[in-house]
Formats: sequence, structure tokens, C-alpha cells
Amino acid sequence: MSADFLLELGTEELPPKTLRNLMEALRDNVAAGLKHHDLSFGEVQAYATPRRLAVLVEQLAGETPQKDLVVWGPPAKIAFDDSGAPTKAAEAFAQKNGVAVSELQTENDGKADKLLVRQRVGGQPCTELLGDIVNDALAKLPIAKRMRWSDRRAEFVRPAHWLVMLYGSEIVDAEVLGLRANRTTRGHRFHYNHDISLEEPSEYLSKLKGTGFVLADINARRALIRQQVDAEAGKVGGRAIIDRDLLDEVTALVEWPVALLGNFEKRFLNVPPEALIASMKEHQKYFHLMDSRDKLLPHFITVANIESDDPAQVIDGNERVIRPRLSDAAFFFDTDKKRTLESLRERLKPIVFQAQLGTVYQKTERVAALAVAIAGQLSADVDKARRAGQLCKSDLVTDMVSEFDNMQGIAGYYYALNDGEHSEVAKALNEQYLPRFAGDQLPDTMTGTILALADRLDTITGIFGIGQHPTGSKDPFALRRASLGVLRLLVEKELDLDLRALLTQAAGQHTALTVGDGLVDQVLAYMLERFRAWYEEDRIPGEVFQAVSAKGVSRPLDIDQRVRAVYQFSQMPQAQSLAAANKRVSNILAKSGAPKAPLEQSLLLEHAEQALAEAVHAKAQHVKPMFRERDYSRALESLADLQAPVDAFFDQVMVMTDDAALQSNRLALLQQLRELFLEVADISLLVPAKG
Repeated sequence: MSADFLLELGTEELPPKTLRNLMEALRDNVAAGLKHHDLSFGEVQAYATPRRLAVLVEQLAGETPQKDLVVWGPPAKIAFDDSGAPTKAAEAFAQKNGVAVSELQTENDGKADKLLVRQRVGGQPCTELLGDIVNDALAKLPIAKRMRWSDRRAEFVRPAHWLVMLYGSEIVDAEVLGLRANRTTRGHRFHYNHDISLEEPSEYLSKLKGTGFVLADINARRALIRQQVDAEAGKVGGRAIIDRDLLDEVTALVEWPVALLGNFEKRFLNVPPEALIASMKEHQKYFHLMDSRDKLLPHFITVANIESDDPAQVIDGNERVIRPRLSDAAFFFDTDKKRTLESLRERLKPIVFQAQLGTVYQKTERVAALAVAIAGQLSADVDKARRAGQLCKSDLVTDMVSEFDNMQGIAGYYYALNDGEHSEVAKALNEQYLPRFAGDQLPDTMTGTILALADRLDTITGIFGIGQHPTGSKDPFALRRASLGVLRLLVEKELDLDLRALLTQAAGQHTALTVGDGLVDQVLAYMLERFRAWYEEDRIPGEVFQAVSAKGVSRPLDIDQRVRAVYQFSQMPQAQSLAAANKRVSNILAKSGAPKAPLEQSLLLEHAEQALAEAVHAKAQHVKPMFRERDYSRALESLADLQAPVDAFFDQVMVMTDDAALQSNRLALLQQLRELFLEVADISLLVPAKG
């Protein structure tokens, strides 16, 4: 026998940003609890609104499966004395298993005669287990801070007010969070603020929607909101920008969504659109609209939680709310434009960047100097790099950024243009923060790229230089992200710069570092180690990066070119054989301890060693220009041809012969072979470690 099981917990408004996580975790926890008791079930659905979390389990078995259980006890010779009377061991075994001593049986388990109990277990009604399963599922939800309410001892993320637990048409006799389960849910707070009785789980969605004005299916609600928002945007010929996180948050704020189109004065369009969008999105949860040229339109879309008889009044209320926000943004913009970014630099002097690393003003001085050095290496415009470095943090003390922290950099761009700065310098003030996150875009301008590098390198060397490098999960200065940003800039922008040299220059700008010798090596190792995560995402095995890392190369672009080439080589049929041969060569050379010596052609006696020497020499000449041009892929593809002569050499030639001259010459040949591959990487590390 099986039936559907419905759980619904009614609460006060749940945190919108975590609603989906809570819903999915509850679903998974309930399913895990059912599995723990070996209860079979079909599909498990999860639902959520601001005021409820629900789980619907289809075809849940009515009872736990029955099975025969054999429990072995102590040996018979211990369980009974010489007269056949049961000992304390037999009595304890019987008591533990809930049977009389007379019910104990004796059988041989293949080694000795032992006591045993045969029991038929299972058959427990699922309704007796569901209360504990649900309580346990709720206790395991990812809730950072739980609260108490009223005089109850129960704790949850929000006060709980009603509980539905139905197994088929039967109410489950259970108590959860101090609530006794029943069959009564509740409708929309405004449209139908009444109880709704459920006869069975299958009518949950339909009754809530049809009677209660509640769309409990979070995915259906999300899709409806998207559809409504797009439709409203179409009324004014616009395109709604539907940010995924905002859509999720709005979905979690309403039970009966109704999208409404509002307007604001066109005069506000003179304000940077990013500030207007931030006001609408962050403060009011509005969707903004763009025209066909990606220009902001003077409209917004709000999603109400009620279907009003007078929607114009709801729209008017939202327009009244947003107007002061946009007026503030316009005021900040107009006020800030009265001061130049250059003049604002003075206000950076008392602002501490980091106690040991000085002020934000001092940071801009360091960044500017480092930007000039980088620009010089790239033959870029040094004056633009210097100017961008000097102005890079001035917008931090503007009214706009004080109100809208996400305008950092963006405000600098607009104010720089207003000040008459070069357009590339203005763009760089925003591009210095790119990439902001994994997969984010990179700067378009060279000056922006240089500034982004200089800013990050200054921070990384400074924080490492005072001994505050990341540990475990703690990374307060986001140095991991900064390091990956530097690597992406150097590799994807194809900037052939030496990271060791850049770090040395960056460290030299600081005057109060406490970490002395080894700082650059420490930071370099940390930054290059970030490549691992990068290549893991591209599904490039760690041993490929290790093979390149062994070279000690410090130019990220060169490292990336080598890694891509070695990975391509590792897919070739000859790769494993040559990698194994290189490992063997490496071990032989290490054990011999022989100094590097020239190869004597006259001492090549065996045909196999002559063939290998000839092949190595020919390949060395052939790939030399490829190495010079860093065409590592073609070089390794060509070197793959060495598999046959290398295999033949090891099959037919004894390297560690008793003849010292021959041994030394053969070691010299192997040294040449190894050095040829080492031009790219230590491919011996491609051989899987023995586990």
C-alpha cells in the first residue's frame, strides 16, 4: 500500500534570498530521512512562497519493508554451564534482543556452535516515523541564525504558525516546532486570508491557486513573473533587463505576482544609468528597461503581491517611492561634478588603506609608479598610465559612491570625462576592477589593463609583505581572486610579462614590509598555484601543470602556452611511452651523479644508440626555431617521433655498463634526450604516481 505524503509548514515571511535553498534542502532532507528508514517512494516535489515551505512525496510506502534478521550471540559453551543451565551471557543476549532465554536457538556459524535469534523486523507504519523525519529535516536546514517566538521552545528561521501533514487522506499524528499537524493551509494574506481544508495531497497546488490566490510552485511563479515583465516592457517598446538574482528574489517575495509598468521623469536620464539602475534594483527590486540602442528608458517594472482593483494607484505609489531615490542620485551627481577627481586626491590622504601599508593616497602613488613601469615594458602610453594611477581611487570620496558603493569605478569614469581627462584614462578608472569575478569581462583599453594589473599587484605584495597572506578559507583581501585576475589579464590579453619582475617592482614600491627575503618567491608561488584551479575548470590534469611548473617559468603567458601544448601532447599515443622513458632517464641520471659531458660519436657502438643519437640531433635542429617562436605544440608533436628509437635504445642497450667510457657516453646521450624535452616541460611527471 502506498499514498502521497504532503508536508507544509506555514511561517511568517521567510528570507527571500535563501528561500530556494531552504526549499531544496528541506526536500533533500525529507527524502534522506525516508531512505534512512528504507521507505520506498516516487518523485519528490518541493514548493515555497514567502509564507510557506512544502514537500510533496508521491507514492510513499505505507510501512517499512519486512525482512528476516539473524542475530548471532555468544558461543554455546559460554552461554550454558556444564549442567546446561543458561549463564549470564545467555541471559544478557536474550534481554538485549527482547526474547526469553527459552526462545534462544543454537546453530553452527561455520566455526562454532553459537546462540542466535531469528527475528522478523520492519512493517512499521510510515505515519509513526514521519514526525521524527520532518523534525530532523527541519533541524538540518542551512539556517545561520534561528529564532524563538511566543513562549515556545522551538526554534526556526521565522515563527511558524501552521502545519499540514497528510498521508493520503489521513492526518499524520505528529508535532513539529510546537505545532500539531492538521489538514488546514491558508490562502493569500490579502486576497483570501482564510483557512483552506485539504482532503488529500494531490489537491494542494490547485486549491491554493484556485481558492487561495497562492502560486506555491516557485518555478511556475518565476516563469510567470518573467512572462509578465516582458509583456509590460513590450507596451513601451522596451526590453526588460531581467537579472537572474533579482528575478529569484522577487519570486521569493510574492505569492500572487502582478507585474506593473511605472515611469520616472526623463530628466533623471542625465544621471549615469548605473546609478539609476542601482536605485531601482537594489532598493526597490524594480526591473529596468532598455531601448534598441541599449539606452535606459524612463520606465520601470515592479511586481506586486496583489491584484489590485486600481493598479494605477499601486503604480503611483511606486513612482512616489522611486522619485526621491532618483533625485538623490541626481543631486549627488551634480554636486560631485563641481569638484575634480584631481582635487579629491587630497581627501584620500587621511583614509587608511591598511594600517601597515599606509593611506589610500599612498596606494595611488604606488599604483601610478607601477603602472608607469608596466606601460614602459609594453611600449604603452606612460602618461596615461600615470594619470590613471593617480586618479584611480578619487571617486571613493564622492557622494555618489558613498551612497551607491557599486558605483566605484563607474562614477570615476563619468567624473573623469566631466573633468576633461582623456577618454582612455576615464575608461581605465572603471576597468581597473575588471575582472570582478570568475568569467567576468576584461578591460578593453591598454591603460585599463595596466591599471588593473598595477592595483592588484600592489595589494598582493603589500598584504603578503606584512605577513597576512590567506590561510584556509580566510581571505579578507580577496587575494585569490586578485591573483586569478592578474593571471587572466596576462594570459588572455597576451601580455608577455615576467611576473617575478612585476612582483619585484611592486614590492619595491612599499616602504614598511615586514617580510624580507623570499617575499617575491612566496608571492610568485602562491599566484602561479592559482593556475591549478584555472586548468581544472578546463579539465586539464594536474600533472600537466606540474610538468610545466617544474621548469620554474615565471611568465604566465609562456606557462599557459606550455600547458596547452603539453596537454595536447599527453593525448598522443606516444606520450605515455615517452613520459615513462623520460622518468627512467631522470632516475638513471640522478642515481649516476655523473657530471654533464659531451657526446663522443666514436663511442656509439650499438646500432640502437647510434640511431637514437642521430634522431636526437636531427630533432634538436628541427625544433630549435619552434622553441624560439614558442610553438611548443608543434615542437612536442615533432618530438613524439622519438618514441621508436628511444624504445629500441632501452631494449637493446645497457646504459650502466662496466665500461666507464661507454657508460659516460650513454649517459651523455640520455642527457641530450632529456634536455630536448625539458625545453618545454618535465614530461616525466606525466607518468601517474604509483598508489
